[in-house]
Amino acid sequence: MNIRIAIVEDETDTRELLVNLISGYEGYSCVSAYRNAEEALKNLPLIEVDVVLVDIHLPGRSGISLIEQLKASMPRTQFMVCSSLEDSNHIFSALKAGAAGYISKTTTSEKIIQAIYELYHGGSPMSSQIARKVVASFQEQKSVKYESCKDLTKRELEVLDFLSKGYRYKEIGDKLCISVETVRKHINNIYKKLQVNSAIEAINLMKG
Repeated sequence: MNIRIAIVEDETDTRELLVNLISGYEGYSCVSAYRNAEEALKNLPLIEVDVVLVDIHLPGRSGISLIEQLKASMPRTQFMVCSSLEDSNHIFSALKAGAAGYISKTTTSEKIIQAIYELYHGGSPMSSQIARKVVASFQEQKSVKYESCKDLTKRELEVLDFLSKGYRYKEIGDKLCISVETVRKHINNIYKKLQVNSAIEAINLMKG
């Protein structure tokens, strides 16, 4: 096994620390290191690399933008963020851009090497505090969905339930002994309360 790794990090001390760390482990090779996204964009597509460690806060173009652009031209290469930025917005933006892992700069040397190994073998390593933020964000989204559905009346919930089961407006009206026009009014109210534009979005909120 020889994992070829590149680093994109603007802080000289951190960059050199990572280069020396990786070079000190058998089976791991640091093939290149860059101080900004522009250098990485110019050179990385020209070399063979398995894993790229990327800082988010870079001078000029951000690490997230870099990952998004490189992922399109280097689909087999795995990208992992190594950053001190640990808020949910940066985490999800990086993952959406194409990062398959996200670790903190405070991660120990051994765990950084372990994370590279996991990433190379198809895993999605994350520092424990990063993983906790991801879980908390999903829980928060679920709570918001639940609170939105609580605003619906009993009749609106009945209409939404029939929609989720594939019933048409006329069939819902027949089931509830109301007119099709009344069904439409209930559905419009549901859309407004849940702030959605389609039945599918409303149903997903109910199931969320």
